[in-house]
Amino acid sequence: MPFDAVLFDAGGVLVIPDPEVLGPIVARFGGSDDVEQLTRAHFAGSYAYDTVATGVDDWPTYLRAYAEAAGVPADRVDDAAAALGRTLDHEHWRTPFPGAVETLRALHERGVPIGIVSNAGGQIEQTMLDQAICQVGDGDHTPVRCVIDSFVVGVAKPDPAIFTHALDLLGLEASEAIAYVGDTVYNDVRGAEAAGLTPLLHDPFGFHADGPHRRLARLEDLLDLV
Repeated sequence: MPFDAVLFDAGGVLVIPDPEVLGPIVARFGGSDDVEQLTRAHFAGSYAYDTVATGVDDWPTYLRAYAEAAGVPADRVDDAAAALGRTLDHEHWRTPFPGAVETLRALHERGVPIGIVSNAGGQIEQTMLDQAICQVGDGDHTPVRCVIDSFVVGVAKPDPAIFTHALDLLGLEASEAIAYVGDTVYNDVRGAEAAGLTPLLHDPFGFHADGPHRRLARLEDLLDLV
């Protein structure tokens, strides 16, 4: 079934934590500052988060897994994770993921309604603009119908109510013909399913290869689904 519209998470889909910020931190603890390895480290962190997520305090799980995947020795992982936690904030989720800009542009050119629904800190619409990824309405970059930021609307995934804001702005009813692309099972797959949408799990490094969820190995693969 082709999708009539596509909604995107921001973190882990369109942007990842800035390797230029986190690389020097993990390097201090014996890890790597290689961009490819740090990109993979984000998805290792998200996968670890999914294995224990309770919605209470699972962020340290992400940080430890990130440090481990970045090559930090086991006896220094906790210290590295603590240092990452002191540094990483919403503003650092800003490095465009490969293929994100091109995929959004191609979807727009095909006339597919697109929007963003993100658990964020009030900054994500500006981040999309600053990083030349997209903007709401006309401008220099790919136009999207909406950017929904959990801090702004006061509800966060996996609560399905956050998707209502996007659907209202798209002028659409909840439907399995609307895809939601995210990088976690706990927040994104659960939230999208509860909202009546079809979740697509962004999994470029295959961490969820044995799982039951519909996956995207590349963002560009969306173009075969619309």
